[in-house]
Amino acid sequence: MYTTDFDYHRATSIQDALSLLAANDGAKLLAGGHSLVPSMKLRLASPSALIDISQVKELQGIRQEQGKIVIGAGTTHAEILHSDLLGQLCPLLPAAADWVGDPMVRNCGTIGGALAHADPAADYPASMLALEADLKLVSKDGERVVAARDFFHGMFETAMQEGEMLTEIHVPVLQGAKMAYAKFPHPASHYAIVGVAVVLTDGGAKVALTGAGAKAIRLEKVEAALGSDYSEANVKRATENAVDPGLLLGDRFASAEYRAHLAGVFARRAIAQATA
Repeated sequence: MYTTDFDYHRATSIQDALSLLAANDGAKLLAGGHSLVPSMKLRLASPSALIDISQVKELQGIRQEQGKIVIGAGTTHAEILHSDLLGQLCPLLPAAADWVGDPMVRNCGTIGGALAHADPAADYPASMLALEADLKLVSKDGERVVAARDFFHGMFETAMQEGEMLTEIHVPVLQGAKMAYAKFPHPASHYAIVGVAVVLTDGGAKVALTGAGAKAIRLEKVEAALGSDYSEANVKRATENAVDPGLLLGDRFASAEYRAHLAGVFARRAIAQATA
């Protein structure tokens, strides 16, 4: 199916993109386009205009500053995957990026686009929650920083307001932390039926689940049971009944009960990978 008619604009800077957003009611930002364009072809989205931000240099790059890693929202999945800085300080994100799509998607799609789209089966949201990352949102009225735990509101719903754009992701540098991402993918789409991200420190664990519900969630029950004891026996005990099936979704690929079972299985796998 063809898309409805729309205007096309290419932004040259963040401020240019914000001005174009303000001037075009119903416009959408276009980065990689691998989620938006298929939605438009299915008439699930019919923006009046597309504002192409793929060439905005301010949105690209990965750097370390003041105890955190700053990732531009326009940074591609491939850049995340192959970043030496992330590989050294935050290997969870390259591990998640390695599961995203295929080489074409990874080379064109962006982390900011994926997060703003908030697909409940996407790979990054669980990592954002486990890392306790922050997301910087900018509008014509100023900027604000939203914690990842407050960013994802539901299926394709986020804290972003009209006229805002995601410009940066801030990830704390967690010295000595062990991290991993384990996923049970759908065999055709490769989206997560269940994906679990873990960040393990001497002070405790952060465990987050994606793919199983309307949005990514922290498995706080598992975290509390784990404490900082990552022995095999304690991990097995802590991940039994990891999540209430009533919080999850079921479909023809996996029931809510099966997803709840898989949440425990893949939490154990992720912890085993992190501690190997």
